Amino acid sequence: MSLTLSSKASPFPFAAVAAATHTQKAVLNYDEDAKGIELELDGSRITSEDEIVQALATDGGLSGDSTKSSVYFALAKALQTLASVPEIISGLDTLDDHLAYRTFLVGHDITAADWMVWGAIKGNVKIIGLLKNNVHVHLLRWFSHIDSLEAAQLAVSSRAEARANKARTNKTAAGFALGLQGAKEGQVVTRFPPEPSGYLHIGHAKAAMLNNYFAKMYKGKLILRFDDTNPSKERAEFEDSMIGDLELLDIRPDQVTHTSDYFDKMYELALQMIKTGKAYADDTEQMQMRHERMEGIASKHRDDSVEENLKHFDDMKSGTETGVKWCLRAKISVDNPNKALRDPVIYRCNLVAHHRTGDKWKIYPTYDFACPIVDSIEGVTHALRTNEYRDRNPQYFWMIEALGIRSVQIWDFSRLNFIYTLLSKRKLHWFVDNNLVRGWDDPRFPTIRGIRRRGLTVEALSQFMLLQGPSQAIVSLEWDSIWAMNKKAIDPVAPRFWAVEHDNKVPVTINGGPSAPEVKTLPRHKKNPEVGDKKTVFTSTVLVEQEDAASFEDQEEITLMDWGNAIVCSKETDSAGKITALTMDLHLDGDFRKTKKKITWLAQPTAEHQMVDVTLLDYDYLITKKKLEEEDELEKFVTPVTEFRTEALADANVSTLKKGDIIQFERKGYYIFDGKSDETSRLEFIHIPDGRAASLASKAGAGGAAPTDPNAAAAIAGGTPVTTKMYDVEKVYGVQPIQPGATTKMYEVKNVYED
Repeated sequence: MSLTLSSKASPFPFAAVAAATHTQKAVLNYDEDAKGIELELDGSRITSEDEIVQALATDGGLSGDSTKSSVYFALAKALQTLASVPEIISGLDTLDDHLAYRTFLVGHDITAADWMVWGAIKGNVKIIGLLKNNVHVHLLRWFSHIDSLEAAQLAVSSRAEARANKARTNKTAAGFALGLQGAKEGQVVTRFPPEPSGYLHIGHAKAAMLNNYFAKMYKGKLILRFDDTNPSKERAEFEDSMIGDLELLDIRPDQVTHTSDYFDKMYELALQMIKTGKAYADDTEQMQMRHERMEGIASKHRDDSVEENLKHFDDMKSGTETGVKWCLRAKISVDNPNKALRDPVIYRCNLVAHHRTGDKWKIYPTYDFACPIVDSIEGVTHALRTNEYRDRNPQYFWMIEALGIRSVQIWDFSRLNFIYTLLSKRKLHWFVDNNLVRGWDDPRFPTIRGIRRRGLTVEALSQFMLLQGPSQAIVSLEWDSIWAMNKKAIDPVAPRFWAVEHDNKVPVTINGGPSAPEVKTLPRHKKNPEVGDKKTVFTSTVLVEQEDAASFEDQEEITLMDWGNAIVCSKETDSAGKITALTMDLHLDGDFRKTKKKITWLAQPTAEHQMVDVTLLDYDYLITKKKLEEEDELEKFVTPVTEFRTEALADANVSTLKKGDIIQFERKGYYIFDGKSDETSRLEFIHIPDGRAASLASKAGAGGAAPTDPNAAAAIAGGTPVTTKMYDVEKVYGVQPIQPGATTKMYEVKNVYED
């Protein structure tokens, strides 16, 4: 079934939503354009809340005594419309008297009547206020109990989430409406211009996705331009990797170009600038030039003749011994308050062979000179770039005006920064060079390949980037939001499997279990049959987790998921108190809704039914400081151990997975299949954070996992051992006890720092 409604419906149909979540017989579909509430059932549509609740209850086994239930259905409907306080109190008195010696309204279990009356009260602010007077104590007890149930909480949270999603969508749309001034459908051209000197990271993803978004939005064109003006750093292999990275983001540019395609044209324009007195050659030593620019001091060559400048520029072009000492500077200003306009360098020498043009050129344009020229030539209408370039925007426009070329509009946005995350290519190289990661696609890396290998989907990444798009605020973002979005994308389609930690498995004998192994076909995802089926083996001996076994009480009734209830009969322990074996009586007549513990399990392997050896991998942040400053020494802030491995057994169904498949090991979390280990031949699964604090907290110093970075100790100079699950921070108040000196009117309390 499908239950469609709007989060802004008034009164909100809490009862229908709670009944749907409790019975799990209908999928919630929040549509803000919906005029009312509608349940689609076998081709028919039910639009009355009480009829919807009754239909869900009947299908879900919650109908109860129909005669008695009808009375409370009528009372619930009345409570939704009553306006006068005396009438409301009369209805509450009736309910309070009825519940004096009862847990539920009808019978001994929750029924549709309970959900109807709870929903009516939940949606009436006036009734909630009257209940707080504590006059109707029995009714308040009943309401508090129903309100605490998972179905009730899900009903409330689903509405809040739908409202929040609507607000975020509206905010995003409004923000983008302010961008791309003068954009016309079919005429917009954007460009993404990375330097091919490394791998794309999550910061590049924002720029790439925004450029792609606007190009598609206006039915225009996206250009991927490799800014290859520094042959010392650039290689063709990085170009290939970047194209692959963009494909991982579902971005396929309409055109691929290179800045080097226009070297001849840019050389001509540089000569033009010299001849018109807008550029000059300079051999001032780098540190001296930097000092002069900071202090607003003119270069000794600023007023050299055109002939002298042309001669020096020709020496630069030839790469002579004298020429390599010179550079070409734009003649803009000596002392402009905006230091980006203080005669910036626009050409410099480099004798390293270029990966595309070879030894043809010995001089190369700077990004600030090349970018506006190529943007203009290639027909770019809107240059999207991060606002760290904002001070250089006047320089961009000066170049266009000085050269007399077509103008381009700039649309800037904030750079994307995450806490505990490095985006510097130099610093990322350091981790690779010191063998602290296994390459540029390591799951600990913020590269596109790394985060995709960690399990971040394109859907979540795209949604997150577009939500951040119009923002101008430069902040370091938490990782929780993007991983929470990712969970929403993967949860509806991730197949469910089970795993038991190898070193913590406990054998269980099931009295009443099958005499011989039985195999049943079950859905891989209980709420989405399209995910497919799996084979589950049932035997009279199974394996459970040590943590679960230790929590069982004698004669406690628990639920074996996908099987039924069982009663714990006996435990066997070793000298350390660790559970070594359990015995249970199968109790299939038991009600799973009444058990507190629903556990996963695995049939003990037999010759015919084997399990699969797997490794569960989890990772920590690479650094222990939220944001590294320029003066910080990287080596002092490296997390000592960042990879954690757990050996486990999984059901045989995981052997059918392909590398990159995302699954859920129930009660353990979401994982992405990373393939078979070359060293151990075990299947490896990487844990995917779900946005909750526990999944994103530092694991530094956590017990139970052996270090797997053999070179970490040698590479980390002066590292401090971490003994807690949190990062080391300085004490806010120092090491001395706090001694308040002020007198207050509060009661005197014992100093919290005293023994």
